[in-house]
Amino acid sequence: MTTTASDDIITLRSIGKNSGQHTVLDALDLTVRRGEVFALLGPNGSGKTTTINVLTTLIRPDRGEATIAGYDVVAEPDEIKRRISLTGQAAAVDEALSATENLVMFGRLAGLGRRGAASRATELLARFDLTEAAGRRVRTFSGGMRRRLDLALSFVLVPEVLFLDEPTTGLDTRSRRGLWEVIRTLVEAGTTVFLTTQYLEEADQLADRIAVLHQGRIVGLGTADELKAQVGGDSVRLHDADGTLLREVPTDGTISDLRAALDQLDESGAAGTVSLHQPTLDDVFLALTQTTGPDLQEQR
Repeated sequence: MTTTASDDIITLRSIGKNSGQHTVLDALDLTVRRGEVFALLGPNGSGKTTTINVLTTLIRPDRGEATIAGYDVVAEPDEIKRRISLTGQAAAVDEALSATENLVMFGRLAGLGRRGAASRATELLARFDLTEAAGRRVRTFSGGMRRRLDLALSFVLVPEVLFLDEPTTGLDTRSRRGLWEVIRTLVEAGTTVFLTTQYLEEADQLADRIAVLHQGRIVGLGTADELKAQVGGDSVRLHDADGTLLREVPTDGTISDLRAALDQLDESGAAGTVSLHQPTLDDVFLALTQTTGPDLQEQR
């Protein structure tokens, strides 16, 4: 067992992974603190799923070292598996069974008694809005329902670290926000959550810290506010009737500075409409992942 700092539960040091002649992960360094929600963002092919696959022992890194709770993902995979749970992008449910049967079976395999597995299944069916479909065969479920059941399976036991690879893809807005509440509840109980997502609002709402991955390297790391500050502050924007940006004046957001910004725009003589723009994670994502060539194809 490798010794790690008490507040870091996940560490990656100089992790490298190749796919043929392509470098998927390039000397990746990263730490995740115990009890936080950590979001990994990046364009397709940036290495997000590969990173999760390395950490969950599904693939071996070609170079470097990765640990979870001090255990090495290559040398001690059984110790890793006892401490983690993973929900990938594809549903892993048994279509021949009902929702209840899937959950009870998973609970029994995880070591719960018959009564405990049944009770946990009932609780999770309610939490993921599947109670009315509890007795239906999964083959009759819609894609969104299968996704919710797949996520419910990850919560049968409360893991030390929960990996969620684009967990809300295919979910409607209500289901997505419901999952956010489940994640917050788990974190309050001490679980560390490592997630990838294509929804920047999701990272903004949930994550304590965010890393932006591009072409196998971390190109940005911090809280949502810290990352937004890197791409500039608030500004007053002037647009023409077609929505084209004509001019932009920085502002600190105070009333006096907003008046001064509006005066500058008025003095320019240009006609149009004005709006107050505040940096978003979209701005951060675009600024940090600009590329001059095609993205590498991520290996899954």
